[in-house]
Amino acid sequence: MHKIMIIEDDPKIAELLTSHISKYGYSVSHATNFDNIMDDFRQSTPDLVLLDINLPSFDGYYWCRQIRQESICPVIFISARIGEMDQVMALENGGDDFITKPFHTEIVMAKIRSHLRRAYGEYSKQTEERIIEQAGLKLYPERLEISFNGVIASLTKKEADIIESLMDRFPRVAGREDLLEKLWDEQTYVDENTLNVNITRVRKKFLELGIKDAVETVRGAGYRLNISWSRIDEK
Repeated sequence: MHKIMIIEDDPKIAELLTSHISKYGYSVSHATNFDNIMDDFRQSTPDLVLLDINLPSFDGYYWCRQIRQESICPVIFISARIGEMDQVMALENGGDDFITKPFHTEIVMAKIRSHLRRAYGEYSKQTEERIIEQAGLKLYPERLEISFNGVIASLTKKEADIIESLMDRFPRVAGREDLLEKLWDEQTYVDENTLNVNITRVRKKFLELGIKDAVETVRGAGYRLNISWSRIDEK
């Protein structure tokens, strides 16, 4: 049974979410100590978190960063903020998805099921660790790590999925629609800017490895892995 943690200071919304999610067989807990969310998080050890932005003491962006220091579990922001920048901030601070209030409970459930499948369903059945290699670059999808020349960078699940698609498709282009389909089952509810933000995060991960311009934008089509670093090494 997967465990869902709700971090929401509005008791009515928290009760609504708890009641609805529990009907689908999930174990649900909710935060009570808003001065130190991480105490509740460590006690609950959730598989997925629903996180509001407007919280007492510290906002949801702060708590998402704290969670990311200890866990890679999916974090879905649920907020009344509808601005594009709010969604960008949520993703930049480690979130995996964003749902605006007021919300339909079935959309919330669809998002929960989708992210649980991505995080635990597909790869948990693997008996041997996969290593995807391309021009000295090594991706470890199950570890959520990527390495190059002895340098290792940690990844979120979506970053790993994007990089895996780029490596699998190379030298072909990974289409935007294909990436959206791979990353989010419910494409209808995904803002186009969400993919742009995640591509930016992937590029930053490559920079951590010392690789510049690793992801090439192919206008009107999608993205392609640029292995120019291998040609530099050959010279």
